Amino acid sequence: MKASRIRRGVAGGVAVVALAGAGVLASAPMAAAKANLIAVNKVALDGAGLRVNVTYSCDPGMNHQLVANAEEITSAKLKGYGAGTIKVDKLVCDYADHTAQVRLKPAATLGFEKGDKVKVTVFYFDDDGFRYADTTATATV
Repeated sequence: MKASRIRRGVAGGVAVVALAGAGVLASAPMAAAKANLIAVNKVALDGAGLRVNVTYSCDPGMNHQLVANAEEITSAKLKGYGAGTIKVDKLVCDYADHTAQVRLKPAATLGFEKGDKVKVTVFYFDDDGFRYADTTATATV
């Protein structure tokens, strides 16, 4: 009988430790699960270029840029293209959501005009040349 009491005591102790560990994991912040995301909120005409408002989140210590590219898709003939970047030192990477505005400069002769339908792609680009967290949106400016 003493052996079964010891086994029950050990089993009970193991169960308490397992439940305590599960409680710590369950109460951990969910921020890590949503980092490195990008959402396009608004696309607007900005002279011959575009202004793209984005919401982003990223891991602390990440060393990357936020890049936005846009192309006009109204007609079969490409007439507008632009690109813009938010540099590493301008991003706040703390798992939380932040908003930023990316100004896209048009290519030398390919600006945007009112009424153009555009496809915007926003992504992270790191020092090693990797591109990730791509998101796209279409809008009429």
